[in-house]
Order: sequence, then structure tokens, then C-alpha cells
Amino acid sequence: MTDRIEVAAAELRPLLEEFIVWARTNAPDSSPELVGPAALWHRISFSSHVGTWTRADVRGVMIEQMPKVVDDPDAAADGMASALDAYLTFLSKTGRLSDRSDSLADLLGELSDLEEEFIDLMEDLIGEEEDDDGDDEGEDEEGGDLGDFEPFADRLADLDTIRLSPDTELAEAARAVPLIAKARDLSVWVGTGRRVGEETLLSEAEVGEALDVIGLPRPEAGEDVPQLWNIWNLAVDLEFIEPDGEDTVSVDEDTAGWPFDDDEDVLDAWMLGLHSVDYGDPELQDDDLTMALSGLTRGLLIRLLLAGGARELDGLRAELAEAAADIDELGAEAWTAAAEHYGDPLAPVLDWLVGYGMVSVSGDVALTPLGMEGVVHLADDADIEVDARPAIESMSALDLLTLSAELPEDEADAEFAAWMELREPAQAAAELLDAAAEDDNDALVRVQAASVVGTLGEAAVPAWQEALNHPALRPYAATHLSQLEVPDAPEPTQDDTHWLILDMWTISAGLGRAEFVSSLRDIGPDLLNNLLEVIWKIPHAHVEELLDLISQVHPDKQVAKAAKRALFKARSTSS
Repeated sequence: MTDRIEVAAAELRPLLEEFIVWARTNAPDSSPELVGPAALWHRISFSSHVGTWTRADVRGVMIEQMPKVVDDPDAAADGMASALDAYLTFLSKTGRLSDRSDSLADLLGELSDLEEEFIDLMEDLIGEEEDDDGDDEGEDEEGGDLGDFEPFADRLADLDTIRLSPDTELAEAARAVPLIAKARDLSVWVGTGRRVGEETLLSEAEVGEALDVIGLPRPEAGEDVPQLWNIWNLAVDLEFIEPDGEDTVSVDEDTAGWPFDDDEDVLDAWMLGLHSVDYGDPELQDDDLTMALSGLTRGLLIRLLLAGGARELDGLRAELAEAAADIDELGAEAWTAAAEHYGDPLAPVLDWLVGYGMVSVSGDVALTPLGMEGVVHLADDADIEVDARPAIESMSALDLLTLSAELPEDEADAEFAAWMELREPAQAAAELLDAAAEDDNDALVRVQAASVVGTLGEAAVPAWQEALNHPALRPYAATHLSQLEVPDAPEPTQDDTHWLILDMWTISAGLGRAEFVSSLRDIGPDLLNNLLEVIWKIPHAHVEELLDLISQVHPDKQVAKAAKRALFKARSTSS
């Protein structure tokens, strides 16, 4: 079975890569990554040709096979039907749906008929997982696989604040990542319009050439070369290699330029390849044993993060061996098999993570700055809360304002204090107001910036004077310059006051209906009615939506009517 899976997977890989690219434009709401297992088991169990699909095949794949192999039943319930719909449509649109297939309409009709039954099967699996979680409640290591973040969610949330390195340092480290350089070299070797076969991506001669290009030893006759395919897949993840028509792939025109000059482009590329950490998991001859160690690389990263970034290797190895045995009944056997195959079950894990610039290894295993950045992103992808913030010295004014909006007041004050210690008050004022001017829609950032700059006194006068030229900041600038009694400063106008009110309403509306209604009641109906008579004239980004909201939620019918009249006038003026 292992050989059949490998052959089928090799045959499908270029097709699925092309499908993923096709889906970005033609089926953007689908989840094309869900199609892989369905296409694979269709090829293995139902058809010798990837383009031959019958209604019976659709039922067999969805109802018989997927419940046995699906990794995430929740995601499958949400997206498998639409993803397979997109895949079958792709096969038809690109001429790959063979004449022996049922019509596309019949296939999609069968898929639609099966969707509810499929969702029920996935919900049964979800229920079984929840029952298993309940049975093992309190066991921190329990999870879907060794790389599941969820069992560690509470401990990760309790970690001290993690300071991430500046982008310039991270980009410099990413430029030196060996695996990306190998992926580049492999991609450049692939060139333009390289044919890929039905049973294997490359011929035996091409495999030898590719291994030479990336500096890997040639195998003995008949031996597999998983390291080559992992680097090939990394090149695809990095978008260095892309499908280029039927049964061909080509190098992206920018690939040879790696490492790129622009820091942002470098980090974007590195992030595209971040999920390649899964390629570090041991690959064994027995598929079941391979699956028993699934997630091992992520599991190692999680434990390093929990330890503050570093662990002693022997202790880490022992903990992961125990976790493997606890999570899967084949875990202990798989660990032994990996030890026999690699010498150390963690050897492929560490080789890949070192190669991707994420860990260093001596007596300890330690996260590098890139590794810390990466594992924080992986936690975020898994919807796990980790308090990670940019380094103070690398934080822009906009980063500071955006972050502080989400922090308790005392923590936000501490962030502002630490940030302003690194610059003169006049410079801090200029940077904060420049950041506030970037987006006229963001009232919260504007109010925060004005509040902080308002504490800087006369040092902020030049920045306030410059802010007079920006309509969204002028009300704040005029108010503070007047308070500072700056000669020749403009007096705040009634329109300025109304702008400030609209900013505060925008913020309270963002906090929820109850907070918004409470802020309106604080004004009182008479004053509010007077405001509604004139405030609609202010060219504020949110004036229309605020008037509409007042008309819907204010308990006083007269105020609600006045808001509707004001909204009509605002819309008439804007049109």
C-alpha cells in the first residue's frame, strides 16, 4: 500500500498544484487544500485514472473513505463539499474529466445530495473527539497529534510577554536560510516548461541531476529521496515553482533574485514556507507509524516556546517520546522505528528546523529569533493566544497605537513610556501624529495619538502646527494649540467640536450597542437633537453610518426621527 500511495501522490502532486492556483481565481471561497486526500483516495481506491469520476466514486470518496482519513472533521464539514465541487469543475474546465466520467452536472448533483450526510458523519467524528477529550481531561499532552497547540492553550496564554526581533534582523537571518537557497537552486534548475510525468515528478536521470543541484547524495538503486521532494514542496510553498499548463511546471521569474533586497519581500517569502516545518516529521516505511509521529516538529517548537525558547536536548527527546506513546497506540513503536531509521527520531526534525533558520543546536535546542517569530505565527494560525509584541526599538508609531488599543490601560501606558524613552518628545509627537494621519477612518488611533501627544506640552507644538494641515487632525491640533496659548494659533471652531464628537461616537459604537446608547444618553435628548440639526454637515468618514445607527437604536422616537432626517440630508449632500 505504501508504494501505491507514493505513486498516486507523485502523480497527483502537479495536478493539485495547478488546481490550487486555478482555485485562487475561479473558486476563491473554496478550501482547495482539502481536496488532496479526496483526490488521493479516489485514485487509490476507485479509479486508475485521475480524470475518471462517476457518481459512485463521489459517494465512495465522501461517505466511505473521508471519514477514515480526514484530519480535521470540523474543517471538512465546513468546506469539503465546496472544495470537491471546485476540483471537479476544474477537471472539466481544463479538459481533464475523461469521457468515461459521468457528466459534471451529475457529479455535482450527487455531491450536493451527499453533503448533508457527509456533514453528519463529520459531526459524529467531532463528537467522538470531544468524548475522547473528556475522558482524558487534565492530560496536557492529549491532542489531535503531537503538533496540536490546543492542549497547551492555557499555558501559552500565561507566558510572559514575548518580544519579537526587528524586521531588519529577521530579514537578514531569512536571507541566510539554507533550505530556501536549495529551493531556489532547484527551481532555477527546473527552468521553464519542464514536463512532469504521471507516475513520478521526474525521471530517474532528472532526479540525479536535481540531487546534484541541491547538494544531496544520490541514493542506492530503488531508494526513495524524500529530502528532494520536501525541498520541491518547499519551492512550491515559496511560489518559486508554479504550474505552467498541463503536466508542466516553471520557475517563477523572480526566483533567481533570492535573497531579495527588500526586507518585506524577504519576510513574506519566508512566511510562505513556514508551514514546511511539517516536512521535518519522520518518514517511515509504514504509513501508520509515520502518522503516529505526525506533528513531531511542531510539538518540539511548542515545547521550546513554553520553556522560554530553549530546552536541553535529552530531556526534550524523552518528553516527546512519552507524548508520542500517550497520544497514539503506535507511538512507542513508531518512535523505536524512527530511532532505527534515523539514529535519533529528532534528527530529521532538527535538520529541517536548523535548515529553515528556526533553531540552533548545541547541548540545548534553542529557538532563533526567526524561530520565535515563526512559532508565534503558528500559534496564531491555530487561534491560540500568545502575548507577543514587536521589540520596543523596532515598533513604529502606528504599531504602538494599534497594539495599545488592545491592552489594559496600565500596560498601554508602560508601552508608550518605554517607546518615548527612545526618542525626543518633539520627534515622538511628530511620529504619533503622522501615524494618526495615515487612515482617516481610524478614529481610535487618532484619539489615542492626540491624547498622548497632548501630554508632551510645548515640545509638541511643531507637530501640532503641522497637523493643522490634515483635516482629520485639525480639530485636535487647534484645541491643543489654543490650550498652550500658542501665538497666532487658530481658535477651535464649532465644526472642530462636532468632529471630536463624531470621533467619540465612532469609538463608542465600536464597543457595542449598549455603550453607544449610553454615550448618547449622556448628552441628553435636547442637546442631541440640536447636534443632529448640524452635525450631518461634517465631512467625517463615519457620519452617515453613525446617523443611521442612532436612528435604529436610540430609545427616544423623536431623536430617532431627527437622526433619519439628518441622514437623508447627509446622503443628499454626498451624492
